[in-house]
Amino acid sequence: MNKPRVLAIVLAGGAGTRLMPLTLDRAKPAVPFGGHFRLIDFALSNLVNSGYLHVVVLTQYKSHSLDRHISKTWRMSTLLGNYVTPVPAQQRTGEHWYRGSADAIYQSINTIEDERPDYLVIIGADNIYRMDFSQMLDEHIRSGMPCTVAGIRQPIELSSSFGVIDQERGVVKGFLEKPETCQGLPDAPDKILASMGNYVFTTDALLDALHADADNPDSRHDMGGDIVPYFVDHGGVWCYDFINNVIPGATDRDRDYWRDVGTLDAFYEAHMDLISVHPVFNLYNSHWPTYTQLEGWLPPAKTTFNEEGRRGAALDSFVSPGVIISGGEVIHSVLSPGVYVHSYAKVSHSVIMHNTVVGRNCEVDHAIIDKDCIIEDGARVGLDLNLDKARGFEVTPEGLTVVPKGTIIRKGDASTASTRKAKR
Repeated sequence: MNKPRVLAIVLAGGAGTRLMPLTLDRAKPAVPFGGHFRLIDFALSNLVNSGYLHVVVLTQYKSHSLDRHISKTWRMSTLLGNYVTPVPAQQRTGEHWYRGSADAIYQSINTIEDERPDYLVIIGADNIYRMDFSQMLDEHIRSGMPCTVAGIRQPIELSSSFGVIDQERGVVKGFLEKPETCQGLPDAPDKILASMGNYVFTTDALLDALHADADNPDSRHDMGGDIVPYFVDHGGVWCYDFINNVIPGATDRDRDYWRDVGTLDAFYEAHMDLISVHPVFNLYNSHWPTYTQLEGWLPPAKTTFNEEGRRGAALDSFVSPGVIISGGEVIHSVLSPGVYVHSYAKVSHSVIMHNTVVGRNCEVDHAIIDKDCIIEDGARVGLDLNLDKARGFEVTPEGLTVVPKGTIIRKGDASTASTRKAKR
């Protein structure tokens, strides 16, 4: 039997408004994550590790840094016909941009027709997980159904954030997109089976559905809201349970990890998952690596000074290449390339992105600091929420301070620091 032809499509066109200010001037999939990665690196690594080397990435909003990252990092052998290529919104079907995820694929049908695949693997660009999509494809083929959706158990109180799958012995009987209320699972009333936003389609069936959807004036042109329900009503949908996906090198602790980083607090918590003593998501699994590309000139990370009260050290942290910790202290934090922590500074429980400078005697606690920021000597971030709000910084419901890219933070009154810690 000939190996099936597969085209992978990555949906990377969302605005990512819930991650503002991190998405102020970049697409959500281009947001740095885990030190030197970008969010999209996790989706693309899963596809490549699954053996799928024909990949198109559909982009739309603020896509420059994302397009640049893909073109510089994800370069594969053209001799063998492999590629990862960004496809911007092109208004091929009229004078409008993408009206939804289904419309994005419909407007890019030429990429499908050029490749002529037997099957399409369609995934989102901004979740953190490991998944072998070839196992999902095998089950899709065995099911004989035109559509397969991947499902994962999630708390029922999160139902309004997901597509909720109602299935019986693998056959999807209903699909509700982000319902306010719904019933729990028979064996776990406090859980739902949530759509991961990952799909496998038989190509001809999806093309027919996309054409019908484009002609439907009442459609929202959304994969989860319209296309999957269409198949439930017309052709049949199979549910692939993510718990059955087996990744080489995975442990019982991280084998079914999946994190939707759609909010700032979730984005932060996913970082904290990386740096626990026994990581819930283990980046050190060399059997299923997460790929990216660093600047070739970056030197190893460096710590300097070993004096009482002035000791360059990092504990329970990720420290990327090019970082210098010069007499400062870093605790339970993630530092991206080029970060400089000066003497007597303390960074704790924080995410510090590329080329940010933390000055002398600074204190940063429970914060996300975007790229190219300067925290001047003696300044404090994340300890006084009222001051942070007055500075115009985003403060999340969980008490996390988020500083926009390129901000200069000067020393200010931190007399209510004790209130900051009492709220946690």
